Amino acid sequence: MNRPLIGVLALQGDVREHLAALDDSGADAVGIRRPEELDKVDGIVIPGGESTTMSRLLQVFELLEPLRDRLRGGLPAYGSCAGMILLASEVLDTRPDAEHLGAIDMTVRRNAFGRQVDSFESDLEFEGIIGDPIRAVFIRAPWVERVGPGVEVLAQVPAAAGEAAGRIVAVRQGSVIATSFHPEVTGDRRVHEMFVDLVRG
Repeated sequence: MNRPLIGVLALQGDVREHLAALDDSGADAVGIRRPEELDKVDGIVIPGGESTTMSRLLQVFELLEPLRDRLRGGLPAYGSCAGMILLASEVLDTRPDAEHLGAIDMTVRRNAFGRQVDSFESDLEFEGIIGDPIRAVFIRAPWVERVGPGVEVLAQVPAAAGEAAGRIVAVRQGSVIATSFHPEVTGDRRVHEMFVDLVRG
């Protein structure tokens, strides 16, 4: 599988940026809006956006159960920001009718870093990525409050970052990765390259 076909959930959010990042990282990337499109892909990216809106649109477009089924069947997935929230098994501070996919055994707190004005950037050491730290952009981002025994912590906010220090912001369980931040907006492709390699594997 030289260039795997990776879908980007194209209901809302920063779809175009993820398509470009995947293309740069050695994958063929395609937007996904229908269940039959989901059947054809080797992996899926769930972008940032507004998690409760995306949850509702997954139901409107009849993608919620097909996506859950494919994830249960081992479809590799990567979620950034709102995508992390949707991949979680438990979500705090969300609407009672919001749906999530349960692909990672973790508890995520929605908008944990505050409102849009509280967005910030930080350099992160990221497990499995060599070289310089990853420059992470957090925009109304979640953080992870609990991980299950099968979940690997890939990155935490460094000690110099005030009250957010030590918070878990990147995780992996099996073939599913999630980050609180938006690597698709920085031009650093290493997180996407890691995911494309995982899909190839």
